Amino acid sequence: MPMPMPMPMPQRAVREQKSTDGPELYLTCGLPGSGKTTLARRIERECDALRLTADEWLFRLHARERGHELDDRRGLVEQVQWDVARRVLELGCSVVLDWGLWSRQERDDLRTEAQALGAQVVLCLLDPPRTELAARLAHRNAESPEGTFQVEADELEGWDRLFERPDEGELALFDAVYT
Repeated sequence: MPMPMPMPMPQRAVREQKSTDGPELYLTCGLPGSGKTTLARRIERECDALRLTADEWLFRLHARERGHELDDRRGLVEQVQWDVARRVLELGCSVVLDWGLWSRQERDDLRTEAQALGAQVVLCLLDPPRTELAARLAHRNAESPEGTFQVEADELEGWDRLFERPDEGELALFDAVYT
């Protein structure tokens, strides 16, 4: 089976980013297999941003755990990463959070706090068709690259129902949006 093409860095700005001399917080938003980590790595290189990927930390800290055991640890890992990210933003450096951010409340909280610190907040929304996600995840599951976890089709279906896709009103709250 040929490997599905990774999503390129979003090229279409829904709204151009304001010019700033301050730090930027990039938030990747999407389901597993949507290209978040690929994009986060590119932002890290091209924008000199600190990349914080929760799955990589979880894999390194709890490689033998799976499923609900691992899900129970995600909140603590993300809290530690957000503590680091806040400090990095305070120091005037940019950060990319590679978490998924399926809920509006989580995106609102991060955006509001980062903007209060003087950061410009960029939402990178990755939402390919579900058939493409399934193909990417099947390939990833077969390859099992280090730092990734198996995602089954039924999990993707359940997570897709939980994903609160940003609407136009929410998108307007960000300093820039890329899709």
